[in-house]
Amino acid sequence: MATMKGYGVIEPTVSWGWMEKEIPEPGPFEALCSPVAVLPCTSDVHNAHRRQAWPNRILGHEGVGRVEKVGSMVTDIKVGDIVAIPAVTPIWRGKEIAEGLHEHAGGFLGGRYLSSQLDGTFGEYFIIPDADMNLAVVPDGVSIKAAGLVGDMITTGFSGVEGANIQFGDTVVVIGIGPVGLMSVAGTALRGAGRLIGVGHRKLTKELAKQYGATDVVDYTEGDIVEQIMELTNHQKVDKVIIAGGTEDTVNDAYRMVKCGGVISNIAGYDFSKSFNIAVADAGTLVNHVTLTGRLCAGGRYRLENLMALIKTGRLDPTLLITQELHGFEKIEEGFNMMEEPKDESVIKPIVIM
Repeated sequence: MATMKGYGVIEPTVSWGWMEKEIPEPGPFEALCSPVAVLPCTSDVHNAHRRQAWPNRILGHEGVGRVEKVGSMVTDIKVGDIVAIPAVTPIWRGKEIAEGLHEHAGGFLGGRYLSSQLDGTFGEYFIIPDADMNLAVVPDGVSIKAAGLVGDMITTGFSGVEGANIQFGDTVVVIGIGPVGLMSVAGTALRGAGRLIGVGHRKLTKELAKQYGATDVVDYTEGDIVEQIMELTNHQKVDKVIIAGGTEDTVNDAYRMVKCGGVISNIAGYDFSKSFNIAVADAGTLVNHVTLTGRLCAGGRYRLENLMALIKTGRLDPTLLITQELHGFEKIEEGFNMMEEPKDESVIKPIVIM
């Protein structure tokens, strides 16, 4: 059997690095892809360092691939297609699909196959389930760099915007302006928000937040963020809060700054060993009509095609997120290391182009 190389988790929370595995064969609805470009993510680092991941599992869940082989039931995706890879690639059959919960098809986080139930994009080859439903052909006018960002950074950031149900003129706070939060800023601006306040610290991300549509940026190292935001709004509470970063206590900050009837939309990830401790006073004893919601990023072909339409028509340029460009399959390890905490101030998102 032919073999391939990949970078991933060897022993969960203990060791990670290069490994050799058999090249998989696609099933009837599946496609075998090779990487064209991959984007290492902090989630890859967390999977290696902190989570009880699958042993001997190749990491990587976002990027662009080339279709090398397709299963007998694949009809739309063709060998040779250059395709955007979503982080969420569910099996599009089952009860959760009918319920509109494709992200959790098969159970909690069940739509996340890459680098969990299946080897991910850091391998020389990888399988995509339900290829016709999950892969989106990259159209003319969309660069490889831009297409690599739609499957996680953009769709996750925009999922927070959709969860918040942004309306024209809303005053919105985006807490955490890393790459996902910056895409929440961009999506909130596209949705027609009025005042849009970002919360972050790094000079580079604060500047990018302004470029993507933030009217103000608050630095969490300069004092209580709620007090700073209330000073900006003349002590008027805000309509919507999107949490794209922070700690388990950030939800209390969100409750303190959002108005009665407002929405708090969470897309941040947290350590499963931690607990949320919501203060009764901050949460308005849970009778303030505030909606607290959260969601995993949307995946699938239809979603990615729509996001790439925004890029093609010039409404969104996600490539400002890419701060480091590496070349060659072996550079995946270097890109992975760039996402380790604490990150270099200059790093937002690296891309590895094959």
